[in-house]
Amino acid sequence: MLANDSFSQWLGIEILETKEDYCKLQMTIRDEMLNGMKKAQGGITFSFADSCFAFASNTRGKKSVSIEASINHIEALDSGDTITAEAQLESVKNKLGFYTVRVRKKEKLVALFKGVVYRTSVDWVEE
Repeated sequence: MLANDSFSQWLGIEILETKEDYCKLQMTIRDEMLNGMKKAQGGITFSFADSCFAFASNTRGKKSVSIEASINHIEALDSGDTITAEAQLESVKNKLGFYTVRVRKKEKLVALFKGVVYRTSVDWVEE
């Protein structure tokens, strides 16, 4: 997935770990990601968490697509901050998967993302 995901590549995402229904990523905030207050623009943190959510929800070999997502921004981030995101499945109901993603700077929680995916029956195939 990452090889075909230009936006996640632009973010500078590094995959630290994946397993079924789980993913852990890392990235560093860069100057071009800052807003007018010299803090990371909220969309950067959202996109980082959303990528982690996407990678975790697609670990079963079937394509999953996001149908809802939200985020709580808890702490502001600065250029040079290295952050991690950890996504894990919380619950499955029929074809819906409910995930949480915790974004941290070191051990400090900086954002909490919640997302719901629809699990399709379409297989991932290498192109």
